[in-house]
Amino acid sequence: MNNPMLTDNGETLTVGLAQIAPVWLDRERTLGKVVAVIDQAAAQGCRLVAFGEAFVPGYPFWIEHTDGARFNAPLQKAIYAHYMQQAVQIEAGHLAAVCAAAARHRIAIYLGCIERPADRGGHSLYCALVYIDVEGRIASVHRKLMPTYEERLTWAPGDGHGLRVHRLDTFTVGGLNCWENWMPLPRAALYAQGEDLHVAVWPGGLHNTGQITRFIAQEARSYVMSVSGLMRRDDIPLEIPHRDVILANCPSVLANGGSCLAGPDGAWVIEPLTEREELLVAMIDHRRVREERHNFDPAGHYARPDVTRLVLDRRRQSTLEIVESCSENE
Repeated sequence: MNNPMLTDNGETLTVGLAQIAPVWLDRERTLGKVVAVIDQAAAQGCRLVAFGEAFVPGYPFWIEHTDGARFNAPLQKAIYAHYMQQAVQIEAGHLAAVCAAAARHRIAIYLGCIERPADRGGHSLYCALVYIDVEGRIASVHRKLMPTYEERLTWAPGDGHGLRVHRLDTFTVGGLNCWENWMPLPRAALYAQGEDLHVAVWPGGLHNTGQITRFIAQEARSYVMSVSGLMRRDDIPLEIPHRDVILANCPSVLANGGSCLAGPDGAWVIEPLTEREELLVAMIDHRRVREERHNFDPAGHYARPDVTRLVLDRRRQSTLEIVESCSENE
């Protein structure tokens, strides 16, 4: 099945913001929801659909509610071990069904994952934002540069390898995870690569998205999609280790959504939505970007690279460099 691509003027793009809840800490069932939403977005003509931060298999909400900073605690070890077992290993093909859906529908995807990468030994976790192109290829994996506050108890810091943008029809898209969106230099790195559609992914919360979405849009003169997950007590499956302890101090709603879309003048295209699952769909027009760049272009005519410049290191960080022998005798 192919999507309708662009309208006659060749300037518009239909985008989907998937504000849904994971099947918490269950990779396969959550990926099943992802594929179902991709099908739904494609049926509505979307060319891009995005999901919240850490959506597969879910955000580590237990840390805040179970004394997560207690060192060497058996309870924390048990939950972390389960989290690791449910994390995404891209090299193992865990995203194959999502890639196939992208290719089948010719739709691009931004998907928040907890990645357990082999190139860092396979036993540490990274909050990753994965971009899958319309051919179904994984085009970038951006590991969150700095986990926020208690996230540092379960996620490791990432690197600059995934700070990339991608051409999607008339637009150039890029994205960041949660509070990375507050970091001026990563934003500037995306602007300098031509980004004009910014995807900010969040675990969920109007307190996060309500102001910054419009601020980034005004700063960048770009469209900004803030895509949030939801999380409620009922989204915690029965089989989760220590579920009773987690629920004991858990509010009824852990993340209330807040997904929204702002235009390049900062005006709402989709106002923040809370408290319910919904695929939000809008058509955006690239002409509005060009109109707003007339008076301000942060990486172009309103930049002074002779005065201030930014260096982006895209090397994938590793603890190991292997130098093979070239001896003819071996």
